[in-house]
Order: sequence, then structure tokens, then C-alpha cells
Amino acid sequence: MGEFMAMSMSDGADIAVYRVPAVGERRGGVVLVQEIFGVTDHIRDLADEYASDGYEVLAPALFDREHPGFEGGYDAQGLAEGVRLAREAHPFEQSLADVQSCVDALKAQGPVFVVGYCYGGSIAWFAATRMHGVAAASAYYGSLIPAAAEEEPRVPVVLHFGRHDSGIPMEGVEKLAAKAWPRAEVYVYEAGHGFNSDRRKDYHEPSADLAKERTLALFHANGG
Repeated sequence: MGEFMAMSMSDGADIAVYRVPAVGERRGGVVLVQEIFGVTDHIRDLADEYASDGYEVLAPALFDREHPGFEGGYDAQGLAEGVRLAREAHPFEQSLADVQSCVDALKAQGPVFVVGYCYGGSIAWFAATRMHGVAAASAYYGSLIPAAAEEEPRVPVVLHFGRHDSGIPMEGVEKLAAKAWPRAEVYVYEAGHGFNSDRRKDYHEPSADLAKERTLALFHANGG
């Protein structure tokens, strides 16, 4: 449904952004933030789905400066390159800045929401705590979230975690939930990491459907 276009970021770099116009009546904008595997066919499918729900979607290829066009597989090689890019080659703060640039590109036309998965889930959390022009955010299994939970969200955010996610200990998630911040809702699903992706072994359709339902409800409750 969408297509890649070049978009200029705040540092002057042009990176690829997958854009999908809203289908039917436009409800708002969504910045959809990738996993460490890049803007893969799965991420593009998600963008198309949100467009079908009435949102104009931008999904920036955050690693384009270091590895243009990167789309990693879920095998060992793809994972290793994704980890290298996310943890060594690409500054996390640059990802935050790029997502802010995408928010800025959409905000004149109505409310803007951020949704992110895995690596992007952590970014979606920071969208709720630090960014400007964001109406609400939905963060899926972002591993940095529990450790960054000293920053109270400034806008509503829903957080989705898998109880059986070996990379995100439940102790940290429970401490986050115990803060009972009024703008943050923490949901734990009987699933593992990556439960939203039907390309991954931990895909859990009931959890994915419920998380999407909660995400759309959040958007609708905040102007979308």
C-alpha cells in the first residue's frame, strides 16, 4: 500500500521512510518504529494495517546512515547485524531525533501517535516521556523501558510485555507497574518476546490481537 521516500532528518541526513496514506477518513498520524531488523516486510505490513485503520503512517529506516536498506532476517546472521547496528554503530539518541522529525512532519494535520516494537518499543516509551507533539504512544516489549522508568510519561502510553520474555525480566516490569503512573498502563501477556510478529517463533495471535485492540483504543481516546 505504501512506498519508500527520502526524508530529511534534523542532522541534514536523508533516510528512507516507508509512508502509507490513510485509507478512508484520516484519524491522525502514526510513526511506526522498527525492530532491530529494520523496516522489513513485517513492519511494512503493520504500517499498511494502521493505514487501513485510518492513519497516515511513517516508518523511518533508522539504520540507513550505517547500513542503507537493511532488512535483517530472524536468523542468527540477521540478529547479529541488527544487534551490531542498534548497540554499536547507530546512536540511540539519533533514533529519537529521527522519530521526532517524523512526528514533526505529521503534527500539523492532526494528532500523532507513536507505536514501536522491540528496539522501537523502547523508542516509543521515550516518545511518551521526552518528545513533543505526541498525543499517545504504544510500546511493545522494549528492553530499555524498565531501566528507564524514572521518567514519568508526559502523555498516555500503553506498554506490552510477554511474561515469558527471557530478555526482559518480570521483576523490572512489576516495579514499573507498581509506580501506578496515571498516564501509563502496563499489560503482561502469556507470551514471549516478539509475540506480535507472525514471522517469529514466539508469535502469539491472541496476545497480538489484544495488544492491537488496546493500542487502537488508546489512539481513539486521545483524538485519533
